Amino acid sequence: MATLRFSALQMAQNRPSINVLPPSNKISDYFGMNVFSMDTMKRTLPSETYKKLKYCIEKGEKIDALLADQIAATMKEWALLKGATHFTHWFQPLTGLTAEKHDTFFEGAFDGSATGIEKFKGTALIQQEPDASSFPSGGLRATFEARGYTAWDPTSPAFVMDLGVGTTLCIPTIFVSYTGEPLDYKTPLLKSSHAVDMAATAVMQEYFDSEVTKVFPTLGPEQEYFLVDRALYYARPDLIMSGRSLFGHAPARGQQLEDHYFGSIPPRVQNYMVDFEIELLKLGLPVKTRHNEVAPSQFEVAPTFEEVSLAVDHNSLMMDVMEKVAERHNFKVLFHEKPFAGINGSGKHNNWSLSTNNGRNLLGPSSKPKDNLIFLTFFVNVVKAVHDHADLLRASIATSGNEHRLGANEAPPAIMSCFLGSTMSSVLDELENNGKLKVDKGENMYMKLGISKIPPILLDNTDRNRTSPFAFTGNKFEFRAVGGSANCAGPMTVLNTVVADTLIQFKKDVDTELKKEPKKEIAIVNVLREYVKASKKIRFEGNGYSDEWVKEAAKRGLSNVKTSPEALDFYLTKKSVKLFVDHGVHTEKELHARHEIMLETYVKKIQIESRVMYDLAICEIIPAALLYQSQLITNVKGLKDIGIDAKYAKTTTDIIKDIAEHVSVVKEKCEAMLEERKIANDMEDTKAKALHYCHKVKVAYFDIIRYHVDKLEQLVSDEYWPLPKYRELLFVR
Repeated sequence: MATLRFSALQMAQNRPSINVLPPSNKISDYFGMNVFSMDTMKRTLPSETYKKLKYCIEKGEKIDALLADQIAATMKEWALLKGATHFTHWFQPLTGLTAEKHDTFFEGAFDGSATGIEKFKGTALIQQEPDASSFPSGGLRATFEARGYTAWDPTSPAFVMDLGVGTTLCIPTIFVSYTGEPLDYKTPLLKSSHAVDMAATAVMQEYFDSEVTKVFPTLGPEQEYFLVDRALYYARPDLIMSGRSLFGHAPARGQQLEDHYFGSIPPRVQNYMVDFEIELLKLGLPVKTRHNEVAPSQFEVAPTFEEVSLAVDHNSLMMDVMEKVAERHNFKVLFHEKPFAGINGSGKHNNWSLSTNNGRNLLGPSSKPKDNLIFLTFFVNVVKAVHDHADLLRASIATSGNEHRLGANEAPPAIMSCFLGSTMSSVLDELENNGKLKVDKGENMYMKLGISKIPPILLDNTDRNRTSPFAFTGNKFEFRAVGGSANCAGPMTVLNTVVADTLIQFKKDVDTELKKEPKKEIAIVNVLREYVKASKKIRFEGNGYSDEWVKEAAKRGLSNVKTSPEALDFYLTKKSVKLFVDHGVHTEKELHARHEIMLETYVKKIQIESRVMYDLAICEIIPAALLYQSQLITNVKGLKDIGIDAKYAKTTTDIIKDIAEHVSVVKEKCEAMLEERKIANDMEDTKAKALHYCHKVKVAYFDIIRYHVDKLEQLVSDEYWPLPKYRELLFVR
């Protein structure tokens, strides 16, 4: 009997809702209270120290030992007042999770006396040496080489984490090997931000605004997630081990009524949301929006936009805090892209734009024609960048989890395209077709160029397209294809770099055009017109879920790579390698290493899923089915013993046969899958192993084993079924 399942159900059904009270009715009273922010530093650091630090951050200058000691001393005192006993360098290795090693502030005396003191020197703030041997390096270093370094990133403020046991000062850092290669997500992201800053600033200073000294990418990642009761979660080994349900028949009611989306938030869930939002706000995360998503038990939290590297730090921190706070409410958070078959999965919609040091959003249209030329310049360059590097953007979202989500009638397909909306499409069409213009003196140049016709407010003039992987949404682009569990840094590093590359080429093209057309505005529009023509095939305004689009995309020559091992190869094309090397974001060696790591991760995740699938099927599903089958056989024998005609037992015997058939197929396919796993595990080449796990294990067996297990779920009596069912996981709140 399924005692664990029913015990879990009983616990889940009797959970109390934990009421949560914020520290104050005004968020501004406690926002950032646990952050060693610039405002905090301005209040606590000596004036000269603060000025030097601010200068170093703004100019990217090195922080010397004396300045570091002064900052560390003040940071320590601030953290001690917050109750911190330890500090850690907080970083984002290529495992996809955050990492930390806690050290105490306390140092005992060396004279044998029972005395000590809290210390924190600048050297400990600036750099630490965690063991790097067990983190993924893709062959950049041997496993016996342990030395690695974390280095403080002063652009991301330190914070105090007081969830769980103890309070810790967390210092955001980068993570590099002994020989300087990055072993994290953040280092390349910072390099890519620098690249787009240099390229965009050069365009602004040369053609539009000499007072612009910095352009920085901004990001607002919307985070989708599922909540399941903690007890039900622990009764599902597949959720524990792989983050998704490998089996489960669709419930009679799923999301077809569309009544969950934006519906009333269940009280227990809302209390959880309030709780984690309070913790996030205390940590300076600008959470803005909460709501029910489309699928049952699916929800979303969204922040306001921030500078991209800080936004990535905050998104990683958000996921960590959400998981910790969920424990207090007896929930488990699922960030997997597709934790439940047949209903919507979870994405992480990356809302990206470019901002200047003087407050201009370069992707924001204006009522002023001159400003709209700036907007059009950066708008068209982004579209051109997506067109020229669509395959690389596809690679940036390639994971085993996202394979289940992309193109599953709920998320963008694996085909990269841009949705611009009817308003901007008509603007670009007009720009393309108005021919090369000569504007005589005294004429309204911007009217002739068509620039003045852009509506000042686009936010409500264009419908959103949820089927597009890359959509313009009024004053930003939304990279919707990023998966729910992903670190945003990977896709944002690619996006920053390809836009930087396009802007550099744009400046060269405009300078060349100026030799023929001295009027700057006309030269810019002439180049933009050519870019619009060259990137036209990437633009698509229709239904990305449709079969017609797949055919149309193929006619246009757009790639449709559905599986990760093949998609990841786009990182290693000559074009991609040159791109990253030219902009100083990655060396060729680093790209090969990261490609290796991503393939290894893919292999391990499919390997884990196949092992869990085998164990569940052989050790739980089949025994439960056979136990129920035995009861049915006993029933049929009993009918015969008391002389009831066999025809009245036909329904029961049919069920017995159906169970036998499904059990036989499950057993046969599981054993065949095991043999394919053995073949893959003997392969030394990581790419070959990834392809084998993808096509010979996952594609060949996962769906067919699941199909027959899910059929057994419909046949076997509910009291025998060992795993919590979808109706329980999704609707018990």
